[in-house]
Amino acid sequence: MSQQAALHLTSLLVVSFGANLPLGYLREGARKFSLSWFVYIHISIPFIILLRLHYGFGWSIVPLTLACAVLGQILGGRMRKRAR
Repeated sequence: MSQQAALHLTSLLVVSFGANLPLGYLREGARKFSLSWFVYIHISIPFIILLRLHYGFGWSIVPLTLACAVLGQILGGRMRKRAR
């Protein structure tokens, strides 16, 4: 993997994680299975897909971006729980 590809992958994963931190925080305050709860979980997905395609990554990167997004959601939710 070239240095540029590694930088692109790193930035994609950081965006995937970082975008989901505040969304996880907001999701934790929403009623479970409400419209806003679903929106907070899924709103980042189109942007992550667009960035992945822009960088030229294929399907093999999806599990990594999904893991970072889920981790961001979980940690964001925990941050809200601790704030209470």
